[in-house]
Amino acid sequence: MSATDAVRFWDGIHAARPAVTDPRPNVRLTEVVTGLPPGDVLDLGCGSGGDALWLARRGWRVTAVDVSSVAVGRLTGLAVSHGLDERIAARRHDLRTSFPDGRYDLVSAHYLHTPLDLDRASVLRAAAHSLRPGGRLLVVDHGSTAPWSWDQDPDVRYPAPRQVAEGIALDPATWTVERADSPRRIATGPDGNTAEVTDHILIVRRTA
Repeated sequence: MSATDAVRFWDGIHAARPAVTDPRPNVRLTEVVTGLPPGDVLDLGCGSGGDALWLARRGWRVTAVDVSSVAVGRLTGLAVSHGLDERIAARRHDLRTSFPDGRYDLVSAHYLHTPLDLDRASVLRAAAHSLRPGGRLLVVDHGSTAPWSWDQDPDVRYPAPRQVAEGIALDPATWTVERADSPRRIATGPDGNTAEVTDHILIVRRTA
């Protein structure tokens, strides 16, 4: 899939979803980040912008990136309408070809699944290297397919958190795995229906 095809695909996904005035943050983000001191955060694959808005309201300075110009445009507008435009910088970025500049206290990668030819391990490795000492990389992946997911491929397989960590191949002298588990929860989809889903959670902390 070319860069143009990638933008067209994700623009189509986001354009097909109704624009919302106050999108919800991801549950695992709120669970993990609540209690952490605010700093600089990179939101990889910002989507509808719920995570970026939630973080900015709690004092974080947010760099939010997505390959979709629709997603980035909507988040830019939401940041202005909520008075958070000084805390949120939304940028269109193709992670297959480049990685955002900067140093961060937190990098959040929620459900960074894509049909594109994306070297996820390289992206997550770059994310870990962009952390300041003491900073955390939070990777939350699907461990099951929700009924409302755009990807209903019955053959899809989701790597376990420890497998993701092994794929990133970080030096244990500099990074340590703080958490790697697969909790379940009852999730609510865009149409209001609920289903039990499994999340794969990986937290890596830069120690040096």
